[in-house]
Amino acid sequence: MSDETQTLSPATTDRTAVETPASRPAARLTRLVVVGIVLAALNLRPAITSLGALLEEARVGLHMSGTVAGVLTSVPTLCFALFGIAAPRLARRFGAGAVVCAGMAAIATGLLIRPFAGGTAGFLAGSALALMGIAVGNVLMPVIVKRYFPDRVGPMTGLYSMALALGTSAAAATTVPMTEALGGSWRVGLGIWAVLAALAVLPWAGLVRDRGAAARSAAATPVQGTRTPRITRSPTAWALGCFFGLQATGAYITMGWMPQIFRDAGVAAGKAGVLLAVTMAMGVPLAFVIPRLATRMRTQGPIVVALGLCGLTGYAGLFLAPAAGAWAWALLLGISNCAFPLALTMIGLRSRTGTGVVRLSAFAQSTGYLISIPGPLLVGMLYQHSGGWGLPIALMAGLIVPQIAVGILAGRDRAIEDEC
Repeated sequence: MSDETQTLSPATTDRTAVETPASRPAARLTRLVVVGIVLAALNLRPAITSLGALLEEARVGLHMSGTVAGVLTSVPTLCFALFGIAAPRLARRFGAGAVVCAGMAAIATGLLIRPFAGGTAGFLAGSALALMGIAVGNVLMPVIVKRYFPDRVGPMTGLYSMALALGTSAAAATTVPMTEALGGSWRVGLGIWAVLAALAVLPWAGLVRDRGAAARSAAATPVQGTRTPRITRSPTAWALGCFFGLQATGAYITMGWMPQIFRDAGVAAGKAGVLLAVTMAMGVPLAFVIPRLATRMRTQGPIVVALGLCGLTGYAGLFLAPAAGAWAWALLLGISNCAFPLALTMIGLRSRTGTGVVRLSAFAQSTGYLISIPGPLLVGMLYQHSGGWGLPIALMAGLIVPQIAVGILAGRDRAIEDEC
């Protein structure tokens, strides 16, 4: 009996029960899982990017100090790190599908109450509730993909990553126009995203009601008495956590500071925003291509190196000629930021079992988001004290080097079960 079958429930003790047409979920349930994955992914970033679009209006409306508003922008990664740790324990108790369903409900509730809570404390509490739901979704989406589509990890991770990128960019691009169309109230503009989150609850509620689906979802976690790997003993887990953290650092620095770099170089504010949109939009097609390519390769190191070189070239361009080659630098940094779907794919590839995937996903993402917290703040401090972008850009480029190194280690053909 293999390691994987030892961790599964009786309904799924045979690996072929997942892979053969006769034993796969019914077509209706398979479609339901796909719809659930897409809708869940669409909801994992609008709580953040919609607030970014209306942060000034929310700050003024809530009489929020500039310091509190600044802290608010750093809360998401902290919440992802803290709440993501709880995801494996919740999945063991209730099943991964049920936890994702509850997470989508938490996002919908948090987004609905935060703009109407009537004060800064209520706004922060609603934001924390939504971010809690996002955190467990972040951790458990790779687990769901591994559990339901073990032979299609690459394509399904690509679909999930594409939907996540679409949700991120759509919320950033449409929140302000939608707010204006709905009467101009920032409260309505933020609260309207609760509707999309509520829609995501429906397919997961349907899956939880189905006993067979619930059994398969719960199969991603160990049964009573099953031995599970001690994740901190795995060098690959640490390498993947550091890789996740460094790529997240680069992504959040790009989202927070790239428009300002272009504006300080003489690029118009409107064009700077479009350049950021181009950078983020690169994640839509490449998020589908890179996971498919990664699963066909024995090691993912070459992809790590290629993405890192794109990042180094983009930062060199920002340093030498930010305005003259703005479009090229935006495209290259957009490609570099696609280390995120690669990291998600490697989480699914570096473990043989559903148990291993849920533990590795929680460890890598929680560790990674903790690593990413100081990056954007440090860039801001360097910019303020140096009076220019030379040192901040040097820091951004410098972080790419260890990202490549740990990415090569994380991309080796290893399984954490062997190392633990």
